Amino acid sequence: MNRERLWELALWTISMGVCLLLVWIVGDLAWRGAGSLSAEFLLDEPQRAGREGGIGSLLVSTTWIVGTATAAALPIGFFCAVLLAEASGRSARLAHWVRMSLDMLSAVPSIVFGLFGNAFFCIALGLGYSILSGGLTLACMILPILIRTMEEALRAVRREQRLAATALGLSRTTQLLRILLPAAAPGMTVGLVLGIGRALSETAALIFTSGYVTRFPRSALDSGRALSVHIYDLAMNVPGGDRRAYASALVLVVILLALNCAVRLVTTRFSRRLAA
Repeated sequence: MNRERLWELALWTISMGVCLLLVWIVGDLAWRGAGSLSAEFLLDEPQRAGREGGIGSLLVSTTWIVGTATAAALPIGFFCAVLLAEASGRSARLAHWVRMSLDMLSAVPSIVFGLFGNAFFCIALGLGYSILSGGLTLACMILPILIRTMEEALRAVRREQRLAATALGLSRTTQLLRILLPAAAPGMTVGLVLGIGRALSETAALIFTSGYVTRFPRSALDSGRALSVHIYDLAMNVPGGDRRAYASALVLVVILLALNCAVRLVTTRFSRRLAA
């Protein structure tokens, strides 16, 4: 067996190992938590610290928090990624320092973002413990991942495509909309999914910003407990809450997988329309 075949076998082995790990995690959650799933569990509010009732209000709060974070971070991340990817000349040095800053921010612990969000959004801006504070804090957290992933996706577009578009006399805006975005859409989708995944699974930052309240939120200024915070609380602070924690974690993983598939489907159709 030659070296190329060995590398191929190693890559396939690693890939299958990752897939088996995902199947094992989902299977373990389903084995331990599927018995607690029901319509009432998905629609009702938690009762007795989560030992009874459901996670309906938590799903609403989580949707609002993640939606706020995505709505705030996606436009900023997209335009910043475009500027960094297309930077040249004098702006290239500034882009270098911006990239270094983003890499440093991506390594900052989530608890630090939580303290920042509490000090700035909750206290300085007067938003208090609210869904809006939690969403904006998560937006700050996912921006470095979003920007750097989208930038690399744009920079990965083949140079020949750029040269061909320039030779045809296309403007830079037309090149971006008709050439670069369709080609970079799969890579940019990865950044979006990673950002949403981190927002869905975040706990520490939301404890200091969105709060613990389990009732159904009426507005973005209401406090709301995210599903990830609820899972942590059930597992660590509530005696007898393990089954409900596994069921809640199973719902969270299913939501993440469904979002992954939905975003990829929408992006694929969008890129095909742009390329048509």
